[in-house]
Amino acid sequence: MLGGLLGFVATSALAGILAAAAVTPVLALSSVAATNAITVFENLPSYLAIDQLSQKSNIYATQTDGTNVLLASFYDQNRVEVEWDAISQFVKDAAVAGEDPRFYDHGGVDLQGTVRAVLRTASGSATQGGSSITQQYVKNVLVQKCEVLQDKTDQSVCYLAATETTPDRKLKEMRMAIGLEKKYTKNDILRQYLNITGFGGTVYGIEAAANYYYATTAATLTLPESASLVAIVNNPGKFQLDHPASDTNGGANGYAANKSRRDYILGEMLTHGKISQEQHDSAVATPIEPTITQPSTGCKTAGSNAFFCDYVTKQLLHDPAFGKSQDSRQLNFRRGGYSVYTSLDLDLQNAAVATLAANVPATYPGWDVGGVVTSVEVGTGRVLAMAQNKDYSQDPAVQSTGANYTAINYNTDFGQGGSSGFQPGSTYKVFTLGEWLAEGHSLNERVDSRRKSDWGVFKDSCNGNASYVFNPKNDDNESGSNYSALQSTIGSINTGYIGMAKKLDLCGIRKTAEAFGVHRATLDPLAQGPSSVLGTNEIAPLTMAAAFAGIANDGTTCTPVGIDSVTGPGGAEIPISQSDCTQSVSSAVAAGMTHAMHRVMTEGTANQSYRNTSPRVPMIGKTGTTDGNKDTWMSGASSRVATVAGVVTVTGSDNQRRIYFDSGQAATARHRMWPDVMSVANAKYGGEAFTEASARTVHGEPVAVPDVRGQSLAKAQAALESAGFTVVDGGATASELPSGTVARSAPAGGTTASPDSTVTVYTSDATLKLLPDVIGLSESVARARLTGYSVVTVAEIVTDPEQVGRVNAMTPRSGSLARAGDTVTLTVGALG
Repeated sequence: MLGGLLGFVATSALAGILAAAAVTPVLALSSVAATNAITVFENLPSYLAIDQLSQKSNIYATQTDGTNVLLASFYDQNRVEVEWDAISQFVKDAAVAGEDPRFYDHGGVDLQGTVRAVLRTASGSATQGGSSITQQYVKNVLVQKCEVLQDKTDQSVCYLAATETTPDRKLKEMRMAIGLEKKYTKNDILRQYLNITGFGGTVYGIEAAANYYYATTAATLTLPESASLVAIVNNPGKFQLDHPASDTNGGANGYAANKSRRDYILGEMLTHGKISQEQHDSAVATPIEPTITQPSTGCKTAGSNAFFCDYVTKQLLHDPAFGKSQDSRQLNFRRGGYSVYTSLDLDLQNAAVATLAANVPATYPGWDVGGVVTSVEVGTGRVLAMAQNKDYSQDPAVQSTGANYTAINYNTDFGQGGSSGFQPGSTYKVFTLGEWLAEGHSLNERVDSRRKSDWGVFKDSCNGNASYVFNPKNDDNESGSNYSALQSTIGSINTGYIGMAKKLDLCGIRKTAEAFGVHRATLDPLAQGPSSVLGTNEIAPLTMAAAFAGIANDGTTCTPVGIDSVTGPGGAEIPISQSDCTQSVSSAVAAGMTHAMHRVMTEGTANQSYRNTSPRVPMIGKTGTTDGNKDTWMSGASSRVATVAGVVTVTGSDNQRRIYFDSGQAATARHRMWPDVMSVANAKYGGEAFTEASARTVHGEPVAVPDVRGQSLAKAQAALESAGFTVVDGGATASELPSGTVARSAPAGGTTASPDSTVTVYTSDATLKLLPDVIGLSESVARARLTGYSVVTVAEIVTDPEQVGRVNAMTPRSGSLARAGDTVTLTVGALG
């Protein structure tokens, strides 16, 4: 009777009552009462959707020709889900023959296998499987649902419920298998079974298994390869192919064990007519020779792009589009099958990597040296390049092998996997320059830039005005006392910038820096004392690159981003956080900044970088050197790309001007690296002229020239310089004023001129005197009054006898200035 029932059910396509009857033997072993067994079974949950499986996520860069280059993959389960046509028929036939020969005949539960398993269990043996492919798929799905749980306790409880060897769990599995068969076709179930099942270790799904074990695809697997991989499914720990056994009998993880199972599957395929005898014999005779291809996972596989890869993963972990919490985002990323397309420009990146390798060694005796290059696209915030002179590793054991390994990204903030930042030195001065212009000062306005230890009280609208006693010096010990803002920028004059800060609001300088997105790498508040003007805040290079891009972008700063787009497993684009662009300073102020910073390139401290860049487009820049020459920077931009290059001291301290690498002095490596990267950027992206600064921005509003006539030269010079003018001594000139006093100026006192213009001052030689008025006097008296002059008389006929012999006119006129010996012509009356 049992045999008849088995035959009947095996050929039945009815999955309802007959399938329910098939579970009765299992019900007999369960806790369900016999009187209501079928009813209870029918009331068990039956719905189980074929959902998206956990897959690896990939990070890509895009080449110039538009093709994508894989940087790294991430996964908890190495799986690539494939469609039905992308799987070899050999694999499908091997899976059915080896795991469930009646798969296409039953309704989700194989009665024959189930009864056999129940009888063995009832006889006292351990609980047996007897699971159909559909049931195995159900179990795997339930396990997958457990693995996406974040709470470890919930995950453990869930996993136990999905895998415990009890009749009750088996009943639920069977009920869901039957429900699954009602909703999906056999081919859909088999396809997903092959996509979800484990093939040993972290290898899941037939595509990943084909990649890993045989360096091929699921579609191109041969017959013996297909049977060998399907063999693993039965017992991954025993049959997987990446740990060959040492004994010929095939112990755990041995090829011999796999061959035995493989050959059994080949025999079943022959029995069920899936292969010919010739195919069978040839496959059995084929040795098992896997080609293990280790899958790449994690940023360590990205090589010289690893630090950028790490930056991108940190961005993903902070983007709420991928989950509500950082833990959930990390889990989703490692299991979500995302394709992440980044902003990395491989042309610029390769240039950055190459120039770092050529100019900054990974290690140096007695000095933990760091080299960094990072580039940002102007107007978008897209990170185009990010490299450093170290090898990437998060493994402490690897890091302990040498100072050339680190997981710290020197280019980014601490929270983005970076360091606590580096002092940017004088590159930070550009924010004081921005505040200087924003408060209405001009580039050519001058300040007291004498070196001193007591700078007095500085204005600070945030923390209150305060006095600061410190004695900064200039890099080349410049001693000029009256530098303009432009001169101080071109020559990077520290005392000039302290003098500028003295006329500004320190809180305003800090706020201008913050407006350009500048912040400390640790996210602590920016310090705003006078010393911070010289670049003492610890800031990430990427932050400075974004700020310089903002200056080049007419004063609009865009937050840096490393991701262009993300697609999900089905190819649909996933919304991600975009760059946030804000107006940092007005266009007029930005134009003034770029005017000065372009002069830094053409004639100032960054001229070496400018000269070494080819092709050249309009560029701006600023250099920076910290105390003791510990860190050196070159930061600059075209209208398209901003780049920061630097050599830094990671730990300890050393003077870069005393150290020489193979490529040259450590302190000048920045001027070799920056041009290497910007030459590529200029050739690829080009660059336009920056907005022209207004005359008012450069020269300031016209002001009245002080009248300094009669003053001493020193007093006159002080008065004119206080008004913003440059004073030139024009030397002595003929004047009636006391010798050495100012006789005149050009422009003249009382007129207006730009405060940065030059006023020439002429001092009196006291050689001129005012001619006395001799009109109406007799000729003799007039001559006496004009003693020292050459007097010439001219007769003029008069009719009035009173005018005869008297002076009626004189040339030059009275009150005119004349030297001794000059000719004075007198007109004297005479009778006709």
